[in-house]
Amino acid sequence: KKGAVMKTTILRSLISTFISIVLGITTAQAEIKVGIAGPLSGKAADTGEQQEVGAQKAVDHLNDKGGLLGKKIVVTSVDDACEPRQAKAVARQMVSEGVVFVVGHVCSAASLAASRIYEKAGIIMISPASTNPKVTDEGGPNVFRVIGRDDQQGTIAGDYLANNHSKSNIAIIHDGQAYGLGLAEFTKRQLNKRGVTEVLFDSYKEGQKDYLSLVEKLVNKKVDVLYAGGYLTDIGIILRQAKKELPNLRLFSGDTLAAEEFLFIAGDAGVGAYFTFGPDMRQKPEAQDVVAAIREEDAYEPDGYTLYSYGAVQAWAQAVKQAGSLKPKAVINALRTGSFDTVLGKIGFDKKGDVTGISTFVWYVFGRENYSLAK
Repeated sequence: KKGAVMKTTILRSLISTFISIVLGITTAQAEIKVGIAGPLSGKAADTGEQQEVGAQKAVDHLNDKGGLLGKKIVVTSVDDACEPRQAKAVARQMVSEGVVFVVGHVCSAASLAASRIYEKAGIIMISPASTNPKVTDEGGPNVFRVIGRDDQQGTIAGDYLANNHSKSNIAIIHDGQAYGLGLAEFTKRQLNKRGVTEVLFDSYKEGQKDYLSLVEKLVNKKVDVLYAGGYLTDIGIILRQAKKELPNLRLFSGDTLAAEEFLFIAGDAGVGAYFTFGPDMRQKPEAQDVVAAIREEDAYEPDGYTLYSYGAVQAWAQAVKQAGSLKPKAVINALRTGSFDTVLGKIGFDKKGDVTGISTFVWYVFGRENYSLAK
């Protein structure tokens, strides 16, 4: 009897295990895994928060309407801290978890580090924020972005400085990283092309509590116009410290400043700072319902890259529907040949994976509470 009971117990255990496995496979087959990869900590955490809120809201709205291809979309959100090494680890995690699409990365260096891993695994990535030209110039067929490029952004910045500050002592600084250095170099190139030479082109080490040695160089060169390529936190600290010695200093920078948090770091020194960024998508008629939903449901202001991240998810989801499949080649082909109705307007992608249908960078200026279009 004891043997019979044991056999029955073992049989029940095996049946239970088999059922669990089958149910697990069925559940997995009924889900589509996507990833959000960006800086939830570190120097670009503000942009990472915008990215996560926007992408997650887009997925929620898709799931509210029945998901995609009849399947629920499940999100894995992972912090890359805007660091290339960590971005590679994040990419490997996404591969191991069976993710088919990644919204990310934010920082250009992170996107460059992760894109090859995604390419080998057949994972599509659409960055809402990586502006370095190499991201798409050197990226595989799986790489896309919904924001402009730094060769465009730097040209606009260089022209503006040449047109309005040719008689000023201009300094251009950068943090040596893919985004900051690239943006500074493109700005310098255009400025010099216009016949204006900066008095200082220098780098700084990111993540410092003070930049007094850099400030001293600015003072010695009697700089009155500063162009900074880098990330929001460092630039805010540099400006706050520099304005103590150079109260009339004017700051110009790139899209990294597209966050209200800049004023918390720079304080009063941040008022009057100019920066380039893409169009404010909160003003788009196509975005009004989404803007209202994020404000009401998430108690969050969808500024900066929030809607760009939402639009990245929309473009991918519509490409999947057009392809009728999750197979990478089919979805990539749909992305490269189709057009997509998003909160960003009707967009598409060129042969490199750069977005089409969105105007390039425009100038914004900080007031005492937020930023607005520069007049």
